[in-house]
Amino acid sequence: MKNLLIQHFGYPRECIRILTEEDEGSDFTPTKKNIKDSLKWLVEGSESGDLLVFYYSGHGLQQPDDVTNEELDGFDETICPVDFMQEGMILDDEIHSTIVRPLKEGVTLHAIVDACHSGTILDLDYTYDLQRKDWKSNRPPSKLADNSTSGTSTGLAICLSACGDDQMTSDTDVREFLCSRIYSHDDFPARSSDGSAYFNH
Repeated sequence: MKNLLIQHFGYPRECIRILTEEDEGSDFTPTKKNIKDSLKWLVEGSESGDLLVFYYSGHGLQQPDDVTNEELDGFDETICPVDFMQEGMILDDEIHSTIVRPLKEGVTLHAIVDACHSGTILDLDYTYDLQRKDWKSNRPPSKLADNSTSGTSTGLAICLSACGDDQMTSDTDVREFLCSRIYSHDDFPARSSDGSAYFNH
């Protein structure tokens, strides 16, 4: 992914941060703290015209939504840092509040998530099913009732998910899906009402 961003999309090397288990004991180990710090780093200082990329390949799980009770399926989607047994998982709510909600006007976030149960991992407002070619709302009843949005303030957030919330990545052809979608956006319809959309395989 690093080479793809540098060689094909012209991202400066110094603007890319990678967290891997190989960097054990450093600030670049994917612990819960380091991941959350890096998510903040991603959006801090961004300006109109900036294109941000968040790529996660790892374990994803679900857990009952016992706090907000606003998940349509009753579950929070999560990503698993290396220390999740000690520190806990990172919830979709946390990811949303850290890298989606703060997006400024003119800033675009592309998230690519290769993990189980990653369908609505950013808690965006709409889901687009590429097979059915149809939109559906991901907004909880409370947001529908007052016509509010859980999307960005004024930016654009797009998430490519490897599978649906109720799926494991083994249920879909992840490599074919992610590779084809990174290079070709022909299948992507526009959804600009609030700048928040998912594209699920």
